[in-house]
Amino acid sequence: MVESNNLYCIIMAGGIGSRFWPLSRTDKPKQFIDILGTGKSLLQQTFDRMSRICPRENILIVTSSAYNDLVYEQIPNLRPHQVLLEPIRRNTAPCIAYATYKIKKQNPNAVAIVAPSDHLIFNEDIFVDTIKKAAEFASNNNTLITLGINPSRPETGYGYIQIGKPVSKVPSLFKVKTFTEKPNLEMAKKFIESGEFYWNSGLFIWSLTSIEAAIENHLPEVSSIFKELLPAYGTDKETELIATAYSECRNISIDYGVMEKADNVYVFCSEFGWSDLGTWGSLYTQLPHDQNGNTAIAKQLMLYQTSNSIFNIPKNKLAVIQGLDDFIVVDTADVLLICKKQDEQQIKNFVNDVLINKKEFA
Repeated sequence: MVESNNLYCIIMAGGIGSRFWPLSRTDKPKQFIDILGTGKSLLQQTFDRMSRICPRENILIVTSSAYNDLVYEQIPNLRPHQVLLEPIRRNTAPCIAYATYKIKKQNPNAVAIVAPSDHLIFNEDIFVDTIKKAAEFASNNNTLITLGINPSRPETGYGYIQIGKPVSKVPSLFKVKTFTEKPNLEMAKKFIESGEFYWNSGLFIWSLTSIEAAIENHLPEVSSIFKELLPAYGTDKETELIATAYSECRNISIDYGVMEKADNVYVFCSEFGWSDLGTWGSLYTQLPHDQNGNTAIAKQLMLYQTSNSIFNIPKNKLAVIQGLDDFIVVDTADVLLICKKQDEQQIKNFVNDVLINKKEFA
C-alpha cells in the first residue's frame, strides 16, 4: 500500500457554478453552499471525504483569490501552504500544474488525487476503496488514471471514456481508448448500448513523476511557467510570482491538454453513486421523487397538478405552486428563477444577461 504520508489530494474549488444560479453566486459559488441541506457545503463534504484517504495536512485547495476567506471560514485550521490562490481563472491544467509543483517541493515521491469540489458521492466506502486501489497502481506504474462511472442513462451533459484493453490482475482497470465530450442524445444512447463507455468523472490519480512528465511533454509552456517558480513556493515571493505566471499562462483544461493526448492513460471503472452536480437537472436525477416525479429542497411546499419538477425554496418560506410540469424553480432572498428543465442550458445565458443588466444579482 502507498504510505499515507505520500498521499496528497488537490481539491479544485475555483469555479463560479453559473449553472446553479441563482443559488450559486459570483461571491459565493456552489462549492461553498449547502445545496442538499445536509448542514455541510460541497467543499466541506469533499474535504471530509478526502480526509479518509490522506492526512488532513496533505489536502490542498486551489481556489480563486476572491474565495480565500470563504475557504478558511468553512475549513478552519488550514495551514497557509494548503490554500493555493489563483489570481485569475485559467482552467484545470494551470491549476493542476501549480499544485503539482507545490507538492513536489514538499514531497517529490507523492501520489496525488485530483478532485473537483462540487461532486456528490453517495457510497463513500466504495469511493475510498476505489481511490486507494487506483493510488496503489499509480504509485508503481507510469500511468495517468481517471475514474470512469458506470452510466445509468444516456446523459448528454457528461464526457465519456471508451475502454480499451483490461489490465491483467487489476479488476476494473482498463487502458483508455477514446474520450468523447458531451455527445448528442443519439450518440449517448449508442454509447450505453455498446457497454464500452463510461462517464468521465473528472477525478484523477497519478504519481507526481507521471503527471509532471506528461505536462512537460504535452504542455511544455505551462510546465516551464510553474516549474521555474519551484524555489519561490512557500516564500513571500510566491503570490507575486504566481500572479505573473497566471497572466502568461494559457487557458486550457487538463483533459484537452494532457489526458486526450497522452498514451499512458487508464480508467478505473467504478460505481459508487456519483454526480458532478453540474446542473439543476443532474441534481434532480440524484434526489428522491414523490409520486408525481417532483423533488424538493424545501420545508414548506404545497404542490397541485405539478409533476417532474425540482424546487429549491428557503426553509422559512411557504411556496404554493400549481400546474407545472418539468420545471426548475429556485427561490432565494432576492431572485426567483423559473425555467423549463429541458432548457436549463440557457441558465448560463441568463446569468450573462444578469451580469450585463442586473450585475448586483449575479
